[in-house]
Amino acid sequence: MNLTGKWRRSFFAIWTGQQISVIGSVLGEFALIWWVTKTTGSATILAMATLVTLLPQVFLGPLAGALVDRWNRRRVMMMADGFVAAASAVLMYLAWSRQLAVWHLYPVMVARALGGIFHWPAMQASTSLMVPKEHLPRVAGLNQTVRGVLNIAAPPLGALLVSIMPLHGIMLIDVVTALVAIAPLWFVQIPQPARQPAAPGARPTLLHDVKEGMRYVWHWPGAFALLVIASLINLLVNPGFALMPILVTKHFGGDAMQLGALNSAWGVGIIVGGTLLSLWGGFRRRIVTSLTGIVGMGIGILAVGLAPATLFPVALGGLMLTGIMNPIANGPIHAILQSVVAPEMQGRVFMLVGSMAAAMTPLSMAVAGPVADAVGVRVWYVVGGAGCLLMGLVCFLIPAIMSLEEQRTAPMTALAPQPHTD
Repeated sequence: MNLTGKWRRSFFAIWTGQQISVIGSVLGEFALIWWVTKTTGSATILAMATLVTLLPQVFLGPLAGALVDRWNRRRVMMMADGFVAAASAVLMYLAWSRQLAVWHLYPVMVARALGGIFHWPAMQASTSLMVPKEHLPRVAGLNQTVRGVLNIAAPPLGALLVSIMPLHGIMLIDVVTALVAIAPLWFVQIPQPARQPAAPGARPTLLHDVKEGMRYVWHWPGAFALLVIASLINLLVNPGFALMPILVTKHFGGDAMQLGALNSAWGVGIIVGGTLLSLWGGFRRRIVTSLTGIVGMGIGILAVGLAPATLFPVALGGLMLTGIMNPIANGPIHAILQSVVAPEMQGRVFMLVGSMAAAMTPLSMAVAGPVADAVGVRVWYVVGGAGCLLMGLVCFLIPAIMSLEEQRTAPMTALAPQPHTD
């Protein structure tokens, strides 16, 4: 399939609509969090709101990925965006009619999360069919740049909107931006991969498709090892970011100004790293780019954890380095999966990766609080940084990971169609 020429116009028409929708979603989530904080002042309720958004991805992600691989991906994105818009519209009406209660947020946030677990793998899998393989790292870098911009711009913009608009007005923005994302999907066609033929007499069930996705990764040593390492990194690194306010107040003796500076350093770093990746594209071997980013993240996180209380700028520089290296690490991984995973398997593989990452958050946070209270919060940065650095270096010595980009057909040979009874 020749993707040169018109691919940019088709892909970026969809991409632009999706980024506009992301902006609306981020502003809507900021407004909801602020409303809960102002209404209840309860950390438990805030934690529960975060948890309910993770549960669909952890438990239903593999099923959603299998359905994405079965269905037309353009329609999946349209339905997912429409579902999220409908959920936000319900919340908007409740806020406008002054009937909104805290318990209403939970089903609405679950509904929004359900839309997300269908939309994200559909968009990732569609990208690999619309963008030439040599440009996938640059697109990934561009996505990371937008993420960094939102990290910096969304909080003050959200705060401004909350101060001048009622909640239902902000939710209206969320609804409208979701509809904007749907518009180009009406006019742009997305290539649909052909499914592998089933064995004679076999009728693949949804459960079979889920198992097939798991077997696909299991029989691909490089991808499986990378998935395990990525999960371990999330397990070790996530608590440090969640406990950053404690680091600022108890170790550096700072206040909201220092916390804001760290968040800004992280966001600026992501913008710089994402822009660098989008312009440079990375090393010829993408896995080398990604592992270099993982090592750099480890060094940055270690610098934050080892910074003396009197040297706050060291932590600031460490977090900026971590932000720069984050897109360098993540972008090429997405590009590798998009280019080497069979198109008809990408929905399942991406959601398996997403589900594993999401599962690490509640697990790590359940341990992080007691450990930080017992031995101090800095231990999470030291352990997380050292673990990240060590795993990045060790991966250079694992042939299955280093040859990941050359294993394009190996997984498929282990998955020849066979009769099944489930």
